[in-house]
Amino acid sequence: MKIGFIGLGIMGRPMALNLKAAGHELAVPERASLTAELRAAARVLPDARSVAAASEVVILMVPDTPDVESVLFSPDGVAAGLKKAALVIDMSSISPIATKDFAARINVLGCDYVDAPVSGGEVGAKQATLTIMAGGPAAAFDRAKPLFDLMGKNITHVGDMPGAGQICKVANQIIVALNIQAVSEALVFASRAGADPAKVRQALMGGFASSRILEVHAERMINGTFNPGFRIRLHQKDLNLALSAARELGLALPNTAMAQQMFSSCAAHGGADLDHSALILAIEGLGSHSIRTRS
Repeated sequence: MKIGFIGLGIMGRPMALNLKAAGHELAVPERASLTAELRAAARVLPDARSVAAASEVVILMVPDTPDVESVLFSPDGVAAGLKKAALVIDMSSISPIATKDFAARINVLGCDYVDAPVSGGEVGAKQATLTIMAGGPAAAFDRAKPLFDLMGKNITHVGDMPGAGQICKVANQIIVALNIQAVSEALVFASRAGADPAKVRQALMGGFASSRILEVHAERMINGTFNPGFRIRLHQKDLNLALSAARELGLALPNTAMAQQMFSSCAAHGGADLDHSALILAIEGLGSHSIRTRS
């Protein structure tokens, strides 16, 4: 298929290259940040409108709701170049409410729209093992599914409603944030009490407390390797979506709000672009104890 891919950052770049490796034609918009590998793999076009005009499917993987709106609906955006019956797949993590509006505006043009945010981080993107949560009509999901199979493993059609995938992703980000906070508190507690956090992690991996966060992010915390797989500022954005939606729904999400405060503390100390596992730095700061400098 002829696929346009817009948003070639930490996640989008390997996702696009996996599609190319499977034999699809790739078109991308010109950006100074394009790597030599991408320039060799894809047809580079001037803007999103040109990419859409050259594609049967357009995939977006950009940071936030305003970015998706701009890519889609600016004068040189995707909507201006779409062919009738094209498929737009937004794999960004954005507002479910805005997604409904974006889908309606694309549908008016005679095109399909699927929202399909992902979880799994940079590792999942590179290994094509992402969890993909999709919303939109079943027929549109069926069109997208062969492409999802090349980027992920756990692929779920959450519902026909536009935005259903985004709702699922917000729920995912709540769970991930609270799990990161829980693992951070557990390791700081264990270390301050005199135990080796690496040994504690090893023991817990065999019990009911085991999780992907304990497996992957606890190791990052112990080693102090916070180079970004998923940046704190992006998780802050996702929790803002959760908390603003909760206000509209009349819900209280107290632990989500607390996790957001921990991320905000990290960001205030210059950590906005660290991996979200660096939330432990806020917990360590509260207790004046680092698990990497135990006495």
